[in-house]
Amino acid sequence: MAGLRYAAIRGMFEALSASRITGLVRALSSARGIIFTLHRVLPDDPADFAPNAILQVKPDFLDYAIRRVRALGFDIVDLDEAIRRVEADFQVKRFAVFTFDDAYRDNLKYALPVLRRQQCPFTLYVPTALVDGVGEVWWQALEDIVAARDALAVEIAGETEIVPTATLREKHAAYDALYLRMRAMPEPERVALIRDLAAKYDYDLAAQCRSLIMDWSELRGFAADQLCTIGAHTVHHYELAKLPAEQAQSEIAMSLKVLEAQFGRRPIHLSYPIGGTASAGPREYAMAAGLGLRSAVTTIPGGLYRRHRDSLTALPRVSLNGLFQARRYMDVFATPAVFTMLGKG
Repeated sequence: MAGLRYAAIRGMFEALSASRITGLVRALSSARGIIFTLHRVLPDDPADFAPNAILQVKPDFLDYAIRRVRALGFDIVDLDEAIRRVEADFQVKRFAVFTFDDAYRDNLKYALPVLRRQQCPFTLYVPTALVDGVGEVWWQALEDIVAARDALAVEIAGETEIVPTATLREKHAAYDALYLRMRAMPEPERVALIRDLAAKYDYDLAAQCRSLIMDWSELRGFAADQLCTIGAHTVHHYELAKLPAEQAQSEIAMSLKVLEAQFGRRPIHLSYPIGGTASAGPREYAMAAGLGLRSAVTTIPGGLYRRHRDSLTALPRVSLNGLFQARRYMDVFATPAVFTMLGKG
């Protein structure tokens, strides 16, 4: 299913880039700006089985993305300036914001040098339990466990299912099916399942988290850069819409307190974990506003328009997807109206 969806999107990207219509669309659009979503930045090609490759781009693609966005006439600004431009009662110069979710350690090694060289402001959204080394990067853990085995015994609701994972096709099918089932589960059940798989197959979730995510010392050095804005990404990276209201609010509020204690400043920007319509909705948008946050971003595709001044805690973004790193695609990524249309689909 995911393969078919990405094939359709790739076809759209090819058609738009070949027609060169994106410039006309941008010229006619009332979009004020765009917020880009990134996660990992790594120089190497992903393995043949790497379902999370969608979350990683190469440093040279990041560098090109920054340069191309500027060449297309966008100002690259921080979130504070982006919000000012969204709220402005007058015409503003079109802008772009670069954001990174999860505080992956590779951001420090591979993204930060590019961002500094290009003098590109950016926001880093930090899930505090992951930085503490006690969170779970479960989507990557699932990939690693599937990659290492020829079959998995998966226990759900007291029933054990043997899932074949010997071939590349089987691995992709198993990952897609398990990922979708885990996304549909209440968070306590998902946590129990990934912990059960990790214990069964001798996978150290805590060590994996510490390996992938920056610690506080590294993060303080990262955050000291004047280009960097630190935003909240909750404590445990749970999908807030799947939590009771009190717990969901605590996930946001506690992350703000921890980040303020670490950096001496309370964040005013939030990214909802996972960030789609099943992960955050009107209840969470109201929570973010009630906690005094200036903005909160989703992963719902779209550009920013003047109307977003009335929904600053429900802002859309555009993912710089690792499967779409051809340079010709960057003009499509930098056309907010295309993604606004996709977000309505």
